[in-house]
Amino acid sequence: MPVFEPFIGLRFEQSRFAESVAPPYDVLSENDVRKLRDSSPSNVTWIDVPLLDDGDDPYAIAATKMNEWIASGVLIPDDTPSFTIYRMTFTDESGVSRTIDGVIGALEVVPEGGSGVLPHERTTPKASTDRLDLTISTEANLSPIWGLSRATGLSALLAELGEHFDTVEIDGVLHTLERVSDPDRVAAIRECVSSSDVLIADGHHRYGVARQYRQHVATHHPELATAASTTMVFVNEMSPEQLAIAAIHRLYTDVTSDELRAALEASYDHIGSVPADDQCLQAMADASAVGFVTSDATVELYVPQGSAELGDRNLDGARLEHALSGISHTVTYQHGVRNVVDAVTSQAASAGILIRPVPFDEIVRTAERGDLMPPKSTFFTPKLLTGTVIRPMR
Repeated sequence: MPVFEPFIGLRFEQSRFAESVAPPYDVLSENDVRKLRDSSPSNVTWIDVPLLDDGDDPYAIAATKMNEWIASGVLIPDDTPSFTIYRMTFTDESGVSRTIDGVIGALEVVPEGGSGVLPHERTTPKASTDRLDLTISTEANLSPIWGLSRATGLSALLAELGEHFDTVEIDGVLHTLERVSDPDRVAAIRECVSSSDVLIADGHHRYGVARQYRQHVATHHPELATAASTTMVFVNEMSPEQLAIAAIHRLYTDVTSDELRAALEASYDHIGSVPADDQCLQAMADASAVGFVTSDATVELYVPQGSAELGDRNLDGARLEHALSGISHTVTYQHGVRNVVDAVTSQAASAGILIRPVPFDEIVRTAERGDLMPPKSTFFTPKLLTGTVIRPMR
């Protein structure tokens, strides 16, 4: 079972908190980063998202700035090791007000194929060493990975309020942070999370970087081996009430729209068309269909004919991967219907295919069987902010 420990965190001085946090690096464009930096000299993007024009060694510059913030009191270390309860309150796509409650701590870094911490989908290759270089320079975890605990009772343990740290509302989501340093409560949370597997929900690449960092430390900085044996993870209970799952849609290039449609129709039946508006996802859900987006902003609905190769797996992403495996194409991933439609109508993509969110039961089945979903199968919302707490490793 995985180790899950409290740590002495670095936190932005409270009067700066709202202006210092930011969305995760992988959803920010360079323009987004510049706007956030312009909004505050203490915004976390100054250290979490190095830019090429920051200087000759942007990672060393990020580390220097972080150390300057610590020295000047912009970042303040906790007095004792603690967990951070992180609550996100929001209105979901069906109009229901919800709160997701999780806890940030240091989760064990296990070898690939090891037990205790499990992937739930295959990852796409990334050539960039950006996150590893940044971790080596700063010797810190700057943003949390998202993990799902199979231990029952975690939500109940987090229901009691901790020491309130701060609250900020961004894009309609209320983010609330509370510290837990009471020894008895720390022990209860540690034992609960450590009692069962944790499934990586969001941040597979960052968890892979944590493995690389652990290997780097073993060779170059053995004195950091203990700290590098864990990485910062937000963990919440794997239950329907504690998850909001959206789809990540597909964009296709290096193939014509007609070629793609022909390949699709070998495994799917066309049942009709709807406009590419906010209602198309409901039409897809009602018909158990995927949506083929055309250049005139129409969504053609297709239902699968069935595939013995896929057995009982209810995954649009897996069915599409199988259906299109016989033609050459390039696929990228995009969330939001409007983003997909814009890419197709502007001819940035030959075609787009909208898929349905992965059902909760399929996520449970993946964990139980040790299966892997195709890359970018799930989009967990809301996104965790960066800067809520930083975990130094020296």
